[in-house]
This record gives sequence, structure tokens and C-alpha cells, in this order.
Amino acid sequence: MNYWFFMLFSTLLIPLVMLIFGYIFKNNPPKKINRLYGYRTAMSMKNKETWQFAHQHSRKIWLRVGFILLPITLVAMALVLGKDDDAISNVALIICMIQLAALIGSIVPTERALKKKFDSEGKPK
Repeated sequence: MNYWFFMLFSTLLIPLVMLIFGYIFKNNPPKKINRLYGYRTAMSMKNKETWQFAHQHSRKIWLRVGFILLPITLVAMALVLGKDDDAISNVALIICMIQLAALIGSIVPTERALKKKFDSEGKPK
């Protein structure tokens, strides 16, 4: 049972981080362009306007995806409650891979939105 709780906690990390940073970026996004904290891609770091737009756009995605992944994770982990450690590990691995794909995949729509709104120099179209 302890192993199941550990794996539940582990699988909840990505959705919770997405939700937490979604709320942080909603209420208090990073003010200055930096390489330590925030949505950092070449396009988002062109200027202050692209920086702010990228955070506004990505936070919406992270909040939506986080709210979708959280209950899916809880249900999937509930299905292996009481099962052997191998079954728990396999389900947790699959969940984490899906979550990671969603987290990395959230970059694509934000970058598309940046390219749609700004030219390659970061100037509004």
C-alpha cells in the first residue's frame, strides 16, 4: 500500500506542476525575460511583448491540460489500488509518459500562436 501511495504522489506531480504554474503565470508571470524561470523558447524571449504573450497563452493550456490529467491520473491509479507492485509500476509509467507528452506537446500550440501573432523578429504582424 505504501508503494501505491508513493506512485500516486509521483504520478500527480506533472498535473499539479502544470496547475500551479498555470495559476502563477495567471496572477504573477515573470516580469523580466530570463533563462531561469518561465516559458523559455527562442521566440518567446525575443522581446517583452512575445514574453508576455507566451506566458498568457501557455498558462491557459497548462491549466486546461492539468485539469484534464488530474482526474484521469486519479482514476487510473485507483484501478491498480491493491494490485502488485509490477502492475502499479506499469500503470504509473504509462501515465507519466502520457503526462510528459502532454507537457512537451503544450509547446506546439504556444509556438504556433507566437508565429501567428509575431514575425521572426518578434514584431506584431
